[in-house]
Amino acid sequence: MMKKTLIAQQRVARRCLSTGPVSAAYELKVDAGEVRRDEAQVALAAKLDALHESLASLPPVPVRTNYSTESSYAGSGPLLLARPLASAQSFLQKKFHLWSFGPPPRGIYIHGPVGVGKSFLMDLFYASVNVSDDDSCCNDDSHSHAKITQRRVHFHEFMLDVHHRIFVYKQKHPQDDAIPIIAQQLAQEAQLLCFDEFQVTDVGDAMILKRLFLFLLDCNVVVVATSNRSPDALYERGINRSLFLPFIDMLKQTFDIISMADSTKDYRLETRADGQSYFWSNKDAHGDNNADNDIQAQLGEIFGGTASTTEAEDIQVHFGRTVQVARLNDRCAWFDFAELCYQPLGAADYISLCDRFPVIIMDRVPQLTANHLNEARRFVTLIDACYESRTRLVLAAQVPLDELFVDFEAQVESRDGDEELFVSEKGGNSSSFATTMIRNKEGEHVEWSATGLIGVSLAQLSAANDLAFSFRRAASRLVEMGGKEWGRQ
Repeated sequence: MMKKTLIAQQRVARRCLSTGPVSAAYELKVDAGEVRRDEAQVALAAKLDALHESLASLPPVPVRTNYSTESSYAGSGPLLLARPLASAQSFLQKKFHLWSFGPPPRGIYIHGPVGVGKSFLMDLFYASVNVSDDDSCCNDDSHSHAKITQRRVHFHEFMLDVHHRIFVYKQKHPQDDAIPIIAQQLAQEAQLLCFDEFQVTDVGDAMILKRLFLFLLDCNVVVVATSNRSPDALYERGINRSLFLPFIDMLKQTFDIISMADSTKDYRLETRADGQSYFWSNKDAHGDNNADNDIQAQLGEIFGGTASTTEAEDIQVHFGRTVQVARLNDRCAWFDFAELCYQPLGAADYISLCDRFPVIIMDRVPQLTANHLNEARRFVTLIDACYESRTRLVLAAQVPLDELFVDFEAQVESRDGDEELFVSEKGGNSSSFATTMIRNKEGEHVEWSATGLIGVSLAQLSAANDLAFSFRRAASRLVEMGGKEWGRQ
């Protein structure tokens, strides 16, 4: 056995010397039967190897002076946005007295369907960056470099952090421009940023992204991001999207864009959900409560087997808010779907819950269709938060997992000169899409029907399509999260 292990290590070492640490780690998992070799993944690993090698010459974070006063940044925002990228970078160096270094390596933006290995390869790259020579098979000089501060984070969580920093800074400096200061803070904390699930659905994020990223790049920060969207599809049909287009241009100029769009195999769905994290019963179909009682008993075992029950607790959230948890113990919180998804909660609330509880139980989860636009969006955000934090999410639903999310599509059509939104079911179950009411851009409540056209803003189209897109990712993640090994140890 020891001889076989040594032979395997030697094989990986030879691969690492001839390719790079990401490819070597990938091939090791292929040899172990953990993953199946995929040519798109092999190509991405090679790109990440090249970036890994270029990090050896990454310039340090520059030191800024005269940035603490209000006048230092007065008027820089409009001027900066009006300049071409190269001119803006030169302007920044002169205005803020930055030390002059060579350009940092180009970042990588990886996009493609769910489950094709984007995050998996990025995580292999992230794990390889600060591996010491003693631990790494790549111990030649070409692959060794100084320690690099790094951060791997879900992009939604990162933007929440940015908004919180802006909020805190503005409390003390209401007239100052917070973005350059925040960028400097972020650069000093992590010179390599790895973002998972890069997406833009919030107008507030859209309006600050170009300036934030321009300052980060000027601080020699390297960014690797995964996304289900190509750059040109980011914030598609969002409010004031014309103001967001310069960010897309900057992204394409300064990042290597890698598409995995041709990879359609969702490898997460090949796993088996055997961790007893998803329960369902249809009481109307069975005509009795026996199945539901059994489920409640199993949920009780999951909940009661962790610790003793305590009193209700208010969980602290960013911006001074709290989320009340009525049923909890030391390791587990138990909610009805309505408590978390019918309330005006968001990513910050769910992240705080995940920070506090390794296990979250959610009961009475309905089938999610286009009729549950806001509730479904919150539920998907909760799934993302649990996935990123490896929180065990236990669900009791009304339908099987493969019927939980109803796939739909939305498109704009014109009739009598007016743009209208058409929502149609794409199949998969017998949902009737009963009428729902949404508010249009004039503030009026209008009918949203799956069988007809209604007048709504393009922002509603973007919201509907983003949600439909998120359904597929959420369903894939729930399958992966149902494994026995899932959760924080």
